[in-house]
Amino acid sequence: MSNVAVVGGGAAGMLAAIRAAECGHKVTVYEKNEKLGKKVYITGKGRCNVTNACDAEEFFEHVTGNVKFFYSAFYGFDNKAVMELIENAGCPLKTERGNRVFPVSDHSSDVIKALRVRMEQLGCHIRYKTAIKELITKAYEEEIIETVFSEEEAKNSASKKKNKYEKQIIGVITEDGKRELYDNVILATGGISYPSTGSTGDGHSFAKKLGLLVTELKPSLVPFEIKEKWCERLQGLALKNVTATLYVDGKRVFLQQGELLFTHFGVSGPLILTASSVLAQKKNYKDVMLTIDLKPALTTEQFDKRLLREFEEASNKQLKNILPAVYPSSLADLMPELAGIEETKPVHSVTREERERLVKCTKELKLTVTGTRGFTEAIITSGGVDLKEINPSTMESKKIKGLYVAGELLNLDAHTGGYNLQIAWSTGYLAGDSVE
Repeated sequence: MSNVAVVGGGAAGMLAAIRAAECGHKVTVYEKNEKLGKKVYITGKGRCNVTNACDAEEFFEHVTGNVKFFYSAFYGFDNKAVMELIENAGCPLKTERGNRVFPVSDHSSDVIKALRVRMEQLGCHIRYKTAIKELITKAYEEEIIETVFSEEEAKNSASKKKNKYEKQIIGVITEDGKRELYDNVILATGGISYPSTGSTGDGHSFAKKLGLLVTELKPSLVPFEIKEKWCERLQGLALKNVTATLYVDGKRVFLQQGELLFTHFGVSGPLILTASSVLAQKKNYKDVMLTIDLKPALTTEQFDKRLLREFEEASNKQLKNILPAVYPSSLADLMPELAGIEETKPVHSVTREERERLVKCTKELKLTVTGTRGFTEAIITSGGVDLKEINPSTMESKKIKGLYVAGELLNLDAHTGGYNLQIAWSTGYLAGDSVE
């Protein structure tokens, strides 16, 4: 049995603590907040999208990069396993549209309570309002198992062995300066999105100080800011079943159908959040263009015919008076302007060229992406501890013996829909399972 410190009481930290305690280790959890799972509490708009119940092959399609790194963690503790754990801990779950899994109560607090109770049952010591300011290491000393009979033989034997590690973890220093010794430390402090929940980048700082490489951090699963000022006039308009296509420097990188929301600064909604996770993987780009197909169920020709029918049935009406039959009201008011047609023009006077422009605006509404919102609005952090630094079979640092890294701290993320929480559950569980 070893003495294990888990730094961070979020999704990854709770699962790491539970599994390490199940394996017979003595576990202490350090949580800087007054309660566990503060970020878990706000996920899924307070309902907690626990995971996604799709099969493994589909799940991996939603991991935005470095998916092979995640194989061991997922197969060791997959979506079905986390559902079983949470339900056995006293929180029944349900599966909704898109295989998204939520607590039956629709309260994220019930998920957190179930995990906290399980931790307490296993004897985990949870220290609330206790921040860590430093991890303590020493030079790695490899044990030599075989018997050595002379000083010369000892030197030769030691020289033949190559140290896998540079250092080894020996403990933590709390914010008030106390040195506390441990055999293993599991770092699960989260990223830097939603900093009000305590995700302030502590773990990245620890990793850098210990010599681990940390990749560029970007906000992900985050709304887009748009150049076109007319977006503000559509603020609050939600569109279902539209298709979004994202182009980066002229190359299509994303195409998907779903829900979109116009805001005072641009666009948001599930479709845009997923697109942002793709954009977060791109580097050194110059131009980003988003096009929206408002009528994806119809081809360009089919929509043109529909528009013609509307025109023929009300040929003497003004254009602005027939468009509400085709578009939501706020969009109907805007479409003539976007297509460059006088809104008061009688329908019978609309030229073929003008109608074609209206069709094009409908099937390919262009938006110029100037950037994303910041970390305060991002659901997750893209980037983190470089996966080359971590053993995917154990979540242990390749350089520092006894240091394990899990959850959002890692350069590993996915689309919206419960996939990112599963990454946290799985990597946390594997870290807890691997401590020696």
